[in-house]
Amino acid sequence: MAWDQPQQDRQGTEGTPPPPAHPPATPPSSAPAPDQPPAPQPYGSQPYGSQPHGSRPYASPQSPPSPESPAAPPQYGTPPGFSAPSGSAPPPSTPLGPFVTPSGAVLAPAAPPPGPANPLRAIAVAVLNLSGLGIGYALVRRWLAMVVCWIATALLLLAALPADPDGVSTGTLSLYLAFLALAAAHGAFRGLRSPLSWPPQAPLALVLGIVLLAVPASGAVLYGNARDEAIEQALEDRLDTADRLVQAAKNEPFSTSESRYRKALATYHDLDAHHADSRAGHRVPDSLKAYYTTVATPYAQKKYCDAVAPLKYLRTVPDSIDKQRLGSLTTWPDDRLATSLYECGLDDLGYDKQSDTEGGNLAELLTTFPKSPQAAKVEPAVSAAIDSVAKDLKGDEPCAANDRLRTLSSQASQLPGDKAGVADALSKDADRADQKVQSGTYACGVDQYRDGDFDSALSTMNDFMDQYKHDKNRASAKRIAIAAEIAQDVPAAGKHLPRAGSGGSIAVTVSNDSPDEIEILYTGPVTGSFTLGACGSCSTYGSESLAALSACKDSGTHYPSKTIYLPVGTTYFLHKTAEGTSSNGTDTAKLEPGYTYTECAYVVQTYGTGGSGGSGSA
Repeated sequence: MAWDQPQQDRQGTEGTPPPPAHPPATPPSSAPAPDQPPAPQPYGSQPYGSQPHGSRPYASPQSPPSPESPAAPPQYGTPPGFSAPSGSAPPPSTPLGPFVTPSGAVLAPAAPPPGPANPLRAIAVAVLNLSGLGIGYALVRRWLAMVVCWIATALLLLAALPADPDGVSTGTLSLYLAFLALAAAHGAFRGLRSPLSWPPQAPLALVLGIVLLAVPASGAVLYGNARDEAIEQALEDRLDTADRLVQAAKNEPFSTSESRYRKALATYHDLDAHHADSRAGHRVPDSLKAYYTTVATPYAQKKYCDAVAPLKYLRTVPDSIDKQRLGSLTTWPDDRLATSLYECGLDDLGYDKQSDTEGGNLAELLTTFPKSPQAAKVEPAVSAAIDSVAKDLKGDEPCAANDRLRTLSSQASQLPGDKAGVADALSKDADRADQKVQSGTYACGVDQYRDGDFDSALSTMNDFMDQYKHDKNRASAKRIAIAAEIAQDVPAAGKHLPRAGSGGSIAVTVSNDSPDEIEILYTGPVTGSFTLGACGSCSTYGSESLAALSACKDSGTHYPSKTIYLPVGTTYFLHKTAEGTSSNGTDTAKLEPGYTYTECAYVVQTYGTGGSGGSGSA
């Protein structure tokens, strides 16, 4: 740095001889402070005569620099005994002073050599730069580098704030740390030989740098706390979302809400398994209690059949949530499910309903909770149901009651009572139901006949006769079947239930004028049937009119025949081929005393059609 002389000093030097080449050495009053250049001596301390403007006197060789401070830069100026030409302007000043040649030319001085290395100062600058504020650069007057540090730190803050659960990305953080390391290394390089602008002592700068490291450290702690709070809040938001999802599905059928229940359970499981120590994790047990209660809403509403599926689902929750965390919730659904299976199973008794478990809800109860109080009530309930339904056989709907008895018999025989110790009792219940079905089948056939459903009555009575050959009602069932078959073609024949009895005073002879075996059915005051063999010499007739003129009237033909005795009244006849090769023929005869009646069976065969039975009476 050049020192300008006062104006009056320059004027007073004209004509003054130049200073000696080597001014007498003056011992330094005191050593210069560390990291500071030696203070210039005042102009009055030595003769300067014709010393040019801006020149600097030579330092005394007897004044070596203090060992605690860097070496002072060399002094440059006018050589001894040389004066500038008269009237010439003083040469321009430079930081290290100009160097004037004897011809008057001014030469720029060479750059001063770097100061001695100071590792402690380099470390101080590096540590100061680690704060991210570029303070180390400020102390060595590297202003642009300091601004770059500010920009990098500002960009990091923009990326990090506000704090969120994901935090700063690994790439961004790694890039910033690499930048700090580079800034520290570069600052150490610059501070190794550059003096500090402040503080003057490198140890003090190092202490300041260490203290300032608390800024990024405390910032990291605060950011970590903010991020932790953001994570806690995010976890609580997840828990609240799951709770709302459960409540929204409360009043919907389980089949449509199951997916939402499973989604909420997955959230509870994740919070419990991975964030148990968080605020949300501490709330999970209470959420699970509400979850169980909500899923089991149909049970609370006593909709037991609707409650079976959700309660069975709740028994699978321990597969996702640790049993120790669930506590008493682990077995909470069991008694409720047993009750629901029992109550819903009672509604199933006597009805053939589809079920996921073979045997229905009661079967699942006996196998899943065989020692439960609910399982102990199954067999008595089945027995009571059989007795109750059997009473309905005498009611208005005996067929429906009989169908329920059949189902009860099947259910009782299929229920797995071994684990519950009721297998033998259920087997006896099934046998008793079968006995009720036997009498119920007859009662059903009678009801069908009375209702005019002759097709169903005929089928029911035929089944009854085939299955129960020794039943006391078999003869009555046969009469009803005959009357029902006749009533299919002649509805008037089914107006009254056929009575028991046979015989009468009026003879009726029935002959068969057909090549087929014929079965004759009749009902009226009495009901019965018999079969006539085929007429070997007989043939079918081409029309009803021809049959009416010729049937059973050929004296030279032996017609198979049979005479029966019937009471007075209207009797309905039906003729049918034994093999069913032609349609039935019917006839209605009003029998009166004092007459002899004949009945002829024949077959009319029309070209291109099958045969049709016929009958005639006289």
